[in-house]
Amino acid sequence: MKGRVYPATPPYAVSRERIRAFADAIGDPSPVYRDPVVAAAFGYPDVLAPPTFPVVFTTEAGRPVLADLGAVESDVLHTGQRLEYHRPVRAGDNLTCTVVVTELRSVGEANMVTIRTDVATVEGEAVLSEYTTLLVKS
Repeated sequence: MKGRVYPATPPYAVSRERIRAFADAIGDPSPVYRDPVVAAAFGYPDVLAPPTFPVVFTTEAGRPVLADLGAVESDVLHTGQRLEYHRPVRAGDNLTCTVVVTELRSVGEANMVTIRTDVATVEGEAVLSEYTTLLVKS
């Protein structure tokens, strides 16, 4: 399973409304997440998404890995996450995710799995890579 690459997900359309709802949910009032004029003043074509926004769509992209391990959500403990950005996620992006299993090892009666989720625009521009480590009960 280590090294397995999963097919790209269908595109996820990032909208101002989704960004605003996420910013509200995390309690971040920054105008760069809400006001296109403010985003433009910083040199961006539209509002930006908060840094943790990708979890909205990357979590779903990783579900096939859990299915291949025979895991249900109650068997999974999220132990780490890291995001490496090439550029910010912004309104108007249509993003796909490609998941790669980068590490898999036994830890007692569980498996420790690390997946890398590469997020890109439908045009192929790299946006970010997310590294997620999970402890999965065997």
